[in-house]
Amino acid sequence: MINNHDVTQVDTDALQEFYLELTNLVGVEPMLKIYEQYRGSQLTIPTHLYDRKRAARTVAKQYDGNNSMALARKYGYSEKWVKKSIKDNKKIE
Repeated sequence: MINNHDVTQVDTDALQEFYLELTNLVGVEPMLKIYEQYRGSQLTIPTHLYDRKRAARTVAKQYDGNNSMALARKYGYSEKWVKKSIKDNKKIE
């Protein structure tokens, strides 16, 4: 049981469209956890999975001189951004 919601008693046919889509993606129990944590909140889902500043530090550490394209794909940024991040990080060191 998650708060007052028994997972086995959730009527998915009556869910709000958002919660129905979320249930289809992750299942009833995870949907209820998200519901309990964020209900009533307005959420903005970032376009990028990785934080720009944190990814820049990680990219600089993982750069081996030849893997800028692979790092760009991995972190969802452009190769130009990867190269700039590496260059900027060298200035800081």
